Amino acid sequence: MRVLIIDPDEARAALVAEGLSEVDPLEVTRAPSFEAIEADLARLSPDVIVIACESPDRDTLESLKEASQANPRPVVMFVDRSTPGLAEAAVTAGVAAYVVDGLAPGRVRPVLEVAMSRFAVMQQMRADLEKARADLASRKTIERAKGLLMKARGLDEDAAYRALRKLAMDNGRPLAAVAADLIAFAGVLKGDDT
Repeated sequence: MRVLIIDPDEARAALVAEGLSEVDPLEVTRAPSFEAIEADLARLSPDVIVIACESPDRDTLESLKEASQANPRPVVMFVDRSTPGLAEAAVTAGVAAYVVDGLAPGRVRPVLEVAMSRFAVMQQMRADLEKARADLASRKTIERAKGLLMKARGLDEDAAYRALRKLAMDNGRPLAAVAADLIAFAGVLKGDDT
């Protein structure tokens, strides 16, 4: 496992590393701040990022949010103190586990395991949501194309679907792509600019 520990305090970073001592294989990289390592994140490609600090600052959270959007990975944050709203800001920035005043070597590994599991679940949920959105958009496109065929050819809904499906099969293309083409061609024939 590749772990990136971000902590300006060497003693606190050593506690985190100590908590990971039983993980095998383990590759640990340490940096004093997120900004100091941000440019090397892609090259380092850590499996998990552990940020330990007194209290997270807005710049770190904003940088973390941008990095998480570009290349999501589990992030654990151990903080000595927190103010209202910081935990929510950290989660919004991509933090999977936010632990206040709880850094002890024996807790590091279990917290990382939970954060990695939670991250995997959230990534799967995001993928499922994106697929559901794409499926819904495809269905809407197919329904619209069926409507065009029904109107232009005087077909019922089943016959319009069969005609659309046959066209897709004859051309070896997905049904939604053929439906989108049909809608585009109908717009051109009508003189629509859409």
